[in-house]
Amino acid sequence: MSLIKEVTIEAIKKLPEECSVEDIMYEINFVAQVLEGLKDAEEGKMLTTEELLSRVKQWAK
Repeated sequence: MSLIKEVTIEAIKKLPEECSVEDIMYEINFVAQVLEGLKDAEEGKMLTTEELLSRVKQWAK
């Protein structure tokens, strides 16, 4: 089983029984984003805080 599937299943199992479809979709999306971020970090695709703040300032103009 793929890592994303295993982690997502475990996250969904921890949700309360009365959770909504939106809650489940949120968990799936959250897990996918975290795993994508970890993959990017392993590949060296990261920004420093200063680089990020500089980009945000440019967007705000």
